[in-house]
Amino acid sequence: MDQVLLAVAGGKQPADLVVKGGKLVNVYSGEIYEGGVAVSNGRIAAVGDVDYAIGPDTKIIDAAGKYITPGFVDGHIHPESSSLSIRPFAEIVLQHGTTAIMTDLHEVGVVAGLEGIEAVLDEAADTDLKLYFVVPSHVPFSPNLETSGGSFNTEIIKKALSRPDAVGLSECVGPYILAGFPELMNSMDAALGMGKSLQGHLPDMVGPALNVCMAAGVSTDHESLGAEDAVARLRSGCHLMMREGSAARNLEGCIKPILENHMDTSRVSIVTDDLHTCDAVDHGHLDEAVRTALKCGADFVTAIQMVTLNAARAFNLDMEIGGLAPGRRADINLTTGPEDFKVDTVIAGGKVVAEGGALKVHYPKAEHKPCLLNTAKLLRPITAESFQITVPKTAKTVTAKVMDTLPWIPITTGRDVELKVKDGVVQCDVDQDVLYIAQVERYAKNGNVGKAFMGGFHMNCGAIASSVGHDNHNIIVMGANHEDMAIAVNRVVELTGGQVVVKDGKVVAEVAYPVCGLLSDLSAEELADVKRGLNAAIHDMGCPIAIPFMFLSFICLAAIPEFAVTDHGFIDVIGQKIVDPILAIHE
Repeated sequence: MDQVLLAVAGGKQPADLVVKGGKLVNVYSGEIYEGGVAVSNGRIAAVGDVDYAIGPDTKIIDAAGKYITPGFVDGHIHPESSSLSIRPFAEIVLQHGTTAIMTDLHEVGVVAGLEGIEAVLDEAADTDLKLYFVVPSHVPFSPNLETSGGSFNTEIIKKALSRPDAVGLSECVGPYILAGFPELMNSMDAALGMGKSLQGHLPDMVGPALNVCMAAGVSTDHESLGAEDAVARLRSGCHLMMREGSAARNLEGCIKPILENHMDTSRVSIVTDDLHTCDAVDHGHLDEAVRTALKCGADFVTAIQMVTLNAARAFNLDMEIGGLAPGRRADINLTTGPEDFKVDTVIAGGKVVAEGGALKVHYPKAEHKPCLLNTAKLLRPITAESFQITVPKTAKTVTAKVMDTLPWIPITTGRDVELKVKDGVVQCDVDQDVLYIAQVERYAKNGNVGKAFMGGFHMNCGAIASSVGHDNHNIIVMGANHEDMAIAVNRVVELTGGQVVVKDGKVVAEVAYPVCGLLSDLSAEELADVKRGLNAAIHDMGCPIAIPFMFLSFICLAAIPEFAVTDHGFIDVIGQKIVDPILAIHE
């Protein structure tokens, strides 16, 4: 019990900080009224009329003309998708009003295990962004279909769940629940036994399948693509996390039927899942999601609830964060109104971290632990021949299965094409939008190279390679010729991780990710500039996708339909098996 907090609440001692004179957005009652907030030692002591808490040394912030809202809470985000190490990531989201996130740091765990995750959590502790740890439910994500650097089993998961900042088990995959994967089911039982939530990953789960997941104890899902999914989840008692990030934007489709049918929104929140650096710099974070919700017809209080209290409730954290009430963490935003919504001032844990839309804090570069560094290693050399898909030399053509990415979300579909064969090597065909794609194992464990054919990117030359590839983070490479692909992969290794664009045998753009092969210590603004150059180089090669590397990173995710490529080979995601991309050989 914080006796000083109680004294400030009771008017016996002055507050450290008082915000007054604004319009208080009460996410508990759904009201907006004149009022303020008093803060003591990082906690809220009083709300409403707080003049009594002002003393001679109290810092006073005049909120006249502003709305006073809780700090924003992202209930499902992978910070690694920003390509920023955790301290510059904290800076950019704090600037936009996000004061707490729920994250599994799964991508770091894939590369460096629980040791790596704990190292990043330690780095984050020196920032003003509050991280709640949602323990990865399984690493590797797709057993027997990929190679990862780190690995989790039930015993490791139990250890992680015992951390005081652990609030749940992340990404409990619907098809794996239906299949009854023993490790997953044991981990889910362990989490429930410790009073932790089960966070769902339930694409295409409907009817009996959705019922099974709910009956197993899953309480949330962030994979709804539109109205039908959204309504089904709410009706099943599932907390609906509407995704509005960089790789997938599903908010408009999900929110409209809820608003039109006047459905209860207390179990609805907005998450970003994956946030691209350029989007964060150019548009913001959850503040941008609020603007979108308002455009879709949500009233102001409802939109704010969806990025504050509702997200906290999904993790039983509403007595800690998500609202402006005595005892809660002093996470406070001063914003403009719904007509032109912007975040002006951000207070995180009672500390002013942004003012006038500008960041007021800067965190020094972390001294990264060795487990996070030098993670890109090849067991054997990579050459152009490494990527060849061969058939008998007598073959003239083949019928091949090509996976196409959708242009608006990195979900793949299949397409049969006829490809030429030259000296026993199957040729790609840019005129048919068919490129080579492969994934190279980069932990020096087995030297695997999985190979397939890719469509949807429309590149007409060159190659691109990246050490960011969900959910194994081996090196994913795609190109119009094998030679450029080999140059790109080898350059990624020389950088100890990163992203590279090659054209006509030369590297034309690159960025290094020294932390786990995933993250940079550059500021968000610096990294965004570099990424714009990468994107421009790929666009010059014919690709129309706005963020091609982010889309590419999902093509090796063997848990999202319909097809993928991992270091093990071409994956039939629905069947959860390795298949041959060559369907027929024609001589």
